Amino acid sequence: MRIIVFGANGPTGRLLTGQALDAGHDVVAVTRRPAEFPIAHERLAVFGGDVHQLDSVDTAIAGADAVVSTLGVPYGKGAITTYSTGVGNIVAAMHRHGVRRIGVVSSSAVDPKPYSDAGFLFNRVLQPYIVRVMGKTLYDDMRRMETLLRASDLEWTIVRPGGLYELPAVTDYTMVEGHVDSRYTARIDLAASLLRLVGDDRFVRKIVGVVTTTDNPSLLQLIRKEALGKS
Repeated sequence: MRIIVFGANGPTGRLLTGQALDAGHDVVAVTRRPAEFPIAHERLAVFGGDVHQLDSVDTAIAGADAVVSTLGVPYGKGAITTYSTGVGNIVAAMHRHGVRRIGVVSSSAVDPKPYSDAGFLFNRVLQPYIVRVMGKTLYDDMRRMETLLRASDLEWTIVRPGGLYELPAVTDYTMVEGHVDSRYTARIDLAASLLRLVGDDRFVRKIVGVVTTTDNPSLLQLIRKEALGKS
């Protein structure tokens, strides 16, 4: 299978690229900074492209069997359009080239729900602040991306992970349609789920939750490492 990975130079994109190569697939890793991409392989093509530019996306997708978007941008106060514009261009290019299968990374925060193990502080204070204030422009654009994809006739799957963190190896993660009552997802499990999805039609035109159920960090650890960049 020839898999095109957008956002390939991000943490999840790099993991997905490595896993896909290990599984015997051909991969095109699309990144704005190809010189910084750390993986080299005979079945890997590193493509210098920008999802904001339709002609760039169109070139990258030619000859694909499946497309995966692991696009990610940091929180910001200004308008964010990377998800909706990028996936809009990807959808247009897929139609042009007759490519049908796509998986995209969204977030459980797009449709926030209380978690049974989280308590009042997380459910009533922290999560609303992250979704409605700190990450508002980001999650608004993810919602636009989801709406655009759901309106298409492609064989799409939207993946909504929880809070992302690092683990050294794939675990026995949980992947189900809809909401999962668990807050954390290891990036390596997210990558594994994306690779599994593009070769499986069980979740075509579905929104799925992916969570890691072992070795979860504490909320403080997650905030320090992922939000504040501290070890």
